[in-house]
Amino acid sequence: MFEIFTRFADWLIYELMGLSPDTKLGDALHFFVEDVSKIYVLLVVMIYVIALARASLNVERVRDFLAGRHRGVGYVLGSGFGAITPFCSCSSIPVFLGFTSAGIPVGITMSFLLTSPLINEVAVLLLMSLLGWKFTLLYVLVGMAVGILGGVFLDQIRAERWLQSFAQKALERGRQQQSVQSGPVAKLSVSERHQFAKGETWEIFGRVWKWVIIGVGLGAALHGFVPDGWIEAHLGDGQWWSVPAAVALGIPLYSNATGVIPVMESLIVNGLPIGTTLAFCMSTVAASFPEFILLKQVMQWRLLAILFVVLLSAFTLVGWIFNWLTPFI
Repeated sequence: MFEIFTRFADWLIYELMGLSPDTKLGDALHFFVEDVSKIYVLLVVMIYVIALARASLNVERVRDFLAGRHRGVGYVLGSGFGAITPFCSCSSIPVFLGFTSAGIPVGITMSFLLTSPLINEVAVLLLMSLLGWKFTLLYVLVGMAVGILGGVFLDQIRAERWLQSFAQKALERGRQQQSVQSGPVAKLSVSERHQFAKGETWEIFGRVWKWVIIGVGLGAALHGFVPDGWIEAHLGDGQWWSVPAAVALGIPLYSNATGVIPVMESLIVNGLPIGTTLAFCMSTVAASFPEFILLKQVMQWRLLAILFVVLLSAFTLVGWIFNWLTPFI
C-alpha cells in the first residue's frame, strides 16, 4: 500500500538528486520525503472521507446526548467522540468550551479533551503499518482509558471549582437551562456534503501541515544522524527511569498524533523500547507547553497542575506497562 511513497522517495533522492542510500544525508532525506508524502496524502484522503460521514452531524445534539446519559456511559462516549474527531490538543479547546456551556459535567468533557489529541484515524492507520494491529489496538484502548479514568478522577475531586470564572458561569448556566430538543438535522445534498468535507479537509490540513514537517524533520534527523546505539544506551531496556525521563523530554515539544508517528518510528528503529517511545510521544502530543498555555485561559493554576500530574503519571505508567508487555505480544 505504501510502496508508491518509497518509490517516489527513491526516484527523488537517489536518482534525481544523485545521493547514495549509504550516506546519512541520503538516508535521512529519503526518510523525510517518503514520510511527508505519505502523511500528506493520508491526511487529505482520510480527513475528507471522515468529514463526508460527519457532514450532517449536529454538534448540539451530540452535546445533549452526552449530557443526558448516565455518567459512566458519558465518560466512554466523551472519550470515544474524542477518538473519532481529528483535533489536536489546542484545537480541542473550543469544543471543550462548547461542552462546558452546554452544562456537560467537566469530567466527561475532560474525557474528550484528553483522548482527542492522542487518537485520530490517520495516527491509527500509520501505527498499524508501523507496529501491527495488536499494538495499535492496545494504543487505542490505552488512549481511551487515559481519557476515561482522567475524567472520572477530575469529577471526583470536583474540578469544575477550579475553572476560570467565566467558564464556571457558562457551566452553571448550561445546567440551569431547560432541556430543549434539538431540531432535526437538515439532509445535505451530495454537493453540500462535498463542500463541507473539502472545507474541513483544507482547514485541518492548513493547521497540521507544518507540524508534519517539523515532526518528520525531527524523525529524519534521528533516523539519519543520531549515532548508532546512542538512544538505546541512554534510554534503553532495563533502565526504569528511562520512561519518566522520556516523558519529561516530550513536554517542551508540541505535535499532533499524526506528526509524532514518524518520530516514533525513528526512535523504535534506533533502539528505544516501544513503551518508552509511546510515553515520549504521548507527552509530546497531550502534555505540551502550547496546550497548557491555551488551557490557562479556561482553567486556574491548581487545575492545570493537577491535570499535568495526572497526565505525566498516566504516561509513565503506560510506558512501563508496554515495555513489560512487549515480549508477550
